[in-house]
Order: sequence, then C-alpha cells, then structure tokens
Amino acid sequence: MMKAKNAGLRNISSSADVTSTLALLTKKMRATKGIWARRAQEYETKINSGNIVSLSEVLRELHRNENQGEQSYSERQIYQNALERFADEVAIVESIQFEDACEKLKTILQTQAA
Repeated sequence: MMKAKNAGLRNISSSADVTSTLALLTKKMRATKGIWARRAQEYETKINSGNIVSLSEVLRELHRNENQGEQSYSERQIYQNALERFADEVAIVESIQFEDACEKLKTILQTQAA
C-alpha cells in the first residue's frame, strides 16, 4: 500500500462516486469550440488526471452516434483511451468484466445522445 502511494497511485473510486459519475454521462454536453490541438491537449490532461469526473467529461464530449459526423483519427484515439480508463474503473468497482463495463458506458452514452 505504501509503495502504491509513493508511486503516486490513487485509491479506486467508491461505488457512490462511480454511480454519480455515470449519471453525468447523461447530462447535456456543452458545445466544444476552439483549435483541435488545444482541445486534444486538454482532453489528454483530463484523462491522465485520474479523475473519473474528468474522464466522463471527455467521453461525453467525444462520443458520436452513428447519425453524427465521422471523428478524426486522433478524436477516436482519445475517446478510446478515455473509454478504456473509465471502463477499467467501473469494472473494478462493480466487479464486472471489462467488456461489460465498456458496453455499459456505451449504452449510457447512446441514451444521452438520443
């Protein structure tokens, strides 16, 4: 435990934290504007922060439904990175498989956009 703390690892989120953060995925997202390179850097910072609320913001902002325009390669990469990190957290907290956590997140995101 001490080695993990010294290495800068954070504790796993609580079940309540994950539940409240999943609810954030259904909230209306704000319009994102500005230079893509700057936004991409902000997204990467949020992903690497380890904060699940920040991860949910990146997921919500970069999620695209089939009826929306195509994402660029870098958008897809950043989205996938955020999805995998958040799904890892959900899988651990809810004691489910990683693939099931991914599907759960995608389902929630689909309902947000509907």
